[in-house]
Amino acid sequence: MSMNSFGHLFRVTTWGESHGPALGATVDGCPPGVAIEAAAIQQWLDRRKPGQNKYTTQRREADEVEILSGVFEGQSTGTPIQLMIRNTDQRSKDYGDIVEKFRPGHADITYWQKYGIRDYRGGGRASARETAARVAAGGVARAVLGQMAPELAITGYMVQMGPHRIDRDRFDLAQVAQNPFWAPDAQAASEWAEYLDALRKSGDSVGAVVELRASGMPTGLGAPIYGKLDTDLAAAMMSINAVKGVEIGDGMAVAALTGSANADEIHMGANGPEYSSNHAGGILGGISTGQDVVVRFAVKPTSSILTPRATITKAGEATQIVTKGRHDPCVGIRAVPVGEAMMACVLLDHMLLHRGQVGGQVGETRGKIG
Repeated sequence: MSMNSFGHLFRVTTWGESHGPALGATVDGCPPGVAIEAAAIQQWLDRRKPGQNKYTTQRREADEVEILSGVFEGQSTGTPIQLMIRNTDQRSKDYGDIVEKFRPGHADITYWQKYGIRDYRGGGRASARETAARVAAGGVARAVLGQMAPELAITGYMVQMGPHRIDRDRFDLAQVAQNPFWAPDAQAASEWAEYLDALRKSGDSVGAVVELRASGMPTGLGAPIYGKLDTDLAAAMMSINAVKGVEIGDGMAVAALTGSANADEIHMGANGPEYSSNHAGGILGGISTGQDVVVRFAVKPTSSILTPRATITKAGEATQIVTKGRHDPCVGIRAVPVGEAMMACVLLDHMLLHRGQVGGQVGETRGKIG
C-alpha cells in the first residue's frame, strides 16, 4: 500500500494498524537543534487518547510515545525522527462477526475491492487509531514552530454537534479546555452532553464540525496555483478519518455573498496592512495574509453503531450487521487535536518551503508596504 506520507520538506510517514503491536510516524525534514522531548509530544497525545470520559471510546490506551531516532541529548539531529506508540488494549474478538461482512459507512468494502484483503480488526489502516501517529508528528512540528514562529498559536474547537451549533455571541476560547467537547461555548457544551448521552445509550452516533484557528501568522506562506497554503490545509484535513468536507474562512457561505460584502477591505496600520474583516480565512491567492488562518471540517457520524444495518457478505449474500466493540459516539471530539496536529505539520512545511524559496526571516514582509 502506497501513499502513507504527506508534506514536502517536513515529511511525515505513518505506519501501523489499530490492532497491531504498535503504530507510529517517521518524521523527516525536522531542522537540527530543536529541543524535542517525549514529554512535550506526550501532552498533545494525552488530549487525543481514548477512554478519558464517557463520550469517547472506552478503549484504554496510554498512548505513550517513544522516540527511537533523530534526537540526541534532547535536540533534533536533522535525521529522521522515528516515533512509536505501542497498542496495549486491543480486543480483536469484538470484530469476529465482521470477518465475512462489510460494515456500512466503513472502508471495509472498498479495501476489499481494491486490495482483495483487509484487516477486519478495528479497520486496520482505516481505523481512527492511526491518527495517534499524526498527533505525535504534530508534536514535533509544534516544537519547531515554537522556535521559528514563537507568536504562532494553533487552537481547535468544536462548533457543531449534529444539528446543534455554538452561539458565536457566547464564543469564549477559555471554555475550550473546560468541557469534554472542546466547545468555546459553555451553554452549548451542557446541551451537547445531554444530547450525546441519549444517542450513546440508544447505540447511535452523530457527526460534528471542528474549527481550527492559527493566530500570530506570518505573511507570505504558500504559493500561487499548485502550492497554495489552503490547498495543502484542505488536503490535510480531508485525509483525517471520517472527514467529508472542508472550508477555509467563510467557505461555502461565500456563495451567498456579493463581491462588496465578501472582499476584506485593506487599511494601513501602524505595523503594516490591516483588514476590516476575514472572510478569506487569512489566505489570499493561496498565500497567508498575516490574519488568523481559519479552517473548518465536517466529520460524519461514527459508522460503528449498535443499530442493525443491511449489508452483504464477501460472497454477495444479503445480511444484517450490528457493530460491537468500543467506539466513539461522536468522533468529532477526538478529531480536534488531530486537526490541530495536521495544521501544525502543514504550516511548518510551508514555512520551510518559504524559507527555501524566498530566504531570510519567515514573514519579514510584514510592515514593509508603504
